[in-house]
Formats: sequence, C-alpha cells, structure tokens
Amino acid sequence: MADVAQAMNASVDFDQRLLPHDVAGSTAHARMLAAVGVITEADADAIAAGLGNVRDQLASGALPWDPALEDVHMNVEARLIDAIGDAGRRLHTGRSRNDQVALDLRLYARAAAADLDARCATLQRALVEQAARHVDTLMPGYTHLQRAQPIRAAHHFLAYVEMLGRDRARLADAARRAAVSPLGSGALAATTFPIDRQQVAQALDLPDVTRNSLDAVGDRDFAIELVAACALIGVHLSRLGEELVLWTSQEFGFARLSDAWCSGSSLMPQKKNPDLAELLRAKVGRVVGAWVTLVTVVKGLPLAYNKDLQETQEPLYDAVETVAASLEVAAGMIGSLELDVGVLRAAVDRGYLVATELADYLVNKGAAFRDAHDIAGGLVRAAVAAGRELGELSLDELRAADPRFDADVATWLDPARAVDRRDVVGGPARGRVLAEIARLRAQLGATS
Repeated sequence: MADVAQAMNASVDFDQRLLPHDVAGSTAHARMLAAVGVITEADADAIAAGLGNVRDQLASGALPWDPALEDVHMNVEARLIDAIGDAGRRLHTGRSRNDQVALDLRLYARAAAADLDARCATLQRALVEQAARHVDTLMPGYTHLQRAQPIRAAHHFLAYVEMLGRDRARLADAARRAAVSPLGSGALAATTFPIDRQQVAQALDLPDVTRNSLDAVGDRDFAIELVAACALIGVHLSRLGEELVLWTSQEFGFARLSDAWCSGSSLMPQKKNPDLAELLRAKVGRVVGAWVTLVTVVKGLPLAYNKDLQETQEPLYDAVETVAASLEVAAGMIGSLELDVGVLRAAVDRGYLVATELADYLVNKGAAFRDAHDIAGGLVRAAVAAGRELGELSLDELRAADPRFDADVATWLDPARAVDRRDVVGGPARGRVLAEIARLRAQLGATS
C-alpha cells in the first residue's frame, strides 16, 4: 500500500480500545477449538497463556502498538505468534477478522452500556440526595421559562432522576441486543470446521448466537442503538446544564456551584463562569453527530462486510467516552450545588404563582372551571395594575370579583399549602415527594 493509503486503512490508533475484548474472544475461541478437536489442548493452553501476556504487555506499553499491523486483531495475533510460535498460527482457524471484530465490538458495547448505567445511577443518587435536602424548599415551577406554579425544589431534582431512569432502561435494552455472539459467521458464509458456537457464547456470558452469517458480519445496529441511547442521555444532561447556567446567573441567583466546577475570566477578576454546565449543554452536539455518522455509514451498504464499517468505530467510542465524562461531571456539580433558599422563596412570592389556586377555590365553591379561570385572570390583571401580588388583595376586592370568596381563601393563597394540595401520584405534595425519595433510595441502592 501507498503510505497515505496504509494510514487511512489502519485502525489501531482507535481500535486498541478493543484489546481486552479481543483477547477474551480469542481465548474462548481457542478453548472451543480444542474442545471440538480442531487443535490440541496443549495448543489451547499455550494460546490462552500467550494471549494474557500479550494483552498485559500491550496495555502497559511494554509492547508498542505497530501501525503497520493495521488493527488491534493483527497486533495481538502477530505478537502471540512471536511469543509462542506455531500454536499461535492455529488460533485463527474457523474464523475471520469480520466475525472477530463484530464480536469484539459487541463485547465493547455491552461493557460500555454497563459502565454508563453505573454513571447514570451515580448521578441519580446525587439528585436524590439534593432532593432530600430540599423537600421543604419552595421554588417556582416554569412553563415557557415564565413562573407558573409553586413546587418543591425536591420535585424538580427528581424530574431528572426519572429521565435518567429511562436512559438506563434504554442502555439495558441496547446491551441485551448487543449480547449475541457472531463468532462462527466467518467472513460472510460461516466455516467448514465443526465449531461449537454456543460454547464460545457461554464462555463470554453471551445468552445467544446470531442466526445469519451475512447479517452478523455486515451490520452495526447494536452500536447505533447504543449511541442513540447516549444521545438521549446527552439531551437530558444538556437540559440540566442549561438550568444550572440559568440558576447560577445573577439574574436568577437561585444556586451556587463549587469553584471545582467553574472557571474564572482571563480579563474580569469578578467572574465565576459555569463552564462545565455550558459544556454539558454543548457536548450533546457531538454525540448526536456520532449517531448521524453511524446511521449514514450503514444506510447504503450491500451485504455483507464492507470496509465502510470501520468508520462506525470512532463515533461509537467518542459518544461513549463523551457521555461517560459528562455524567461524571454532572454528578460532581449536582453534589456540590447549593440552593439559595431565600431567593427561591422570594421568587415564589412574586409573579402571581397562586393564580390557579383562586380558580380552584371557586371550583370548590361550585363555579365551572372556565368561569373560575376567567375570574382569576381578572384578579391577576387588577393586581398587576395595582402593583400588588394576589395575596395582597383584600377580601373585599376578591368578593367584588366573585361573592363566593370567603375568609378561608387566605389558606389557598399560601404557596406551601398550594403545593401540598397537589397530593396525587407524581405530584409535588410533601408526602408524595418523601415517598418518592424513599422509593428511589431503595431502588438505587439495590441496582447500583
């Protein structure tokens, strides 16, 4: 090959991430070959021991990676042959690099999904503990980034726990579909050797084997699915990052981040910039881009294997590693976050957040909701014109709008009571939030 062609063709700079999976798959393959009588037990023992040594030496740097050997698979096999001789030459019997790389990538995807799941759980726990600290902290709930109704800060934190729970379910689903062994599919048409595919799968703790050799070596939908799950995690982290940017701004003043998760300005000494929260917001772009790359690479390929599939690896690794780092940073930021309870409560008391309570009050007095909604809207307009909050209107002013208002309306205009009246499953009432925190603590303790 021309030098530039060889450089483009080589993948060892990035597929060395597959080293532990390549060695595990090759070891299982060698043991199976011995079990069915294709190679001797002595050869299988030499191969297994040699593979372990090669893995350790490549991982430690004692053996350098050779780009001339193109990829992780050839680097491992060539070094194995150098170390143990002819026994190493028998390892590749009954397989192709096509089914070998498909297996390695499936093992990588399964391991990556497990790692990301653990990181999601860590962030969930940080959010739950913030929720536990702020069960009695009231804050504005928003729609359209306009103050809407009072909620508990705990309820807000727990919303992200729900998102991450769905993310974890998607990761588990992707891992389940990745956990199928393609080894034995050969280059595209399987092998003539009497291999035992189930033995290899069982040795690698894979529940099943692929059922079509063309599909097994020619597709990467398991990688696309994992990256799609990563993209949704990135979307959720981006939303969290955006709220942290807003909350820590002087305009909101709702929260403070530790210096460990912020940076200063090269010019303005007073600045404390939420750079990591901004990066959480931005990183999703490259993860979504990775998903688009994978789908685009695979979309027009004829069966079976094509070299185009090599281009699915870098986006896969980048998406996984970007989201892994983002989850770790997010957990650190949430763990160190400090809410300004006073500022939050003052925000609850401004902006007519209890307007819906006036409508609900009238409904409880027999009014139709649409009529009650119109009356409450009129009272808001009157309060705005007078420069007062709803709680500052007198009973006479309320009765002028509707005679059904009585002295007990004052309790309906208390934000804490307003929140606690929303006592339904999934609601922000104190008892519901406490029960949810207890449920999540038990669940996260059991699944972490």
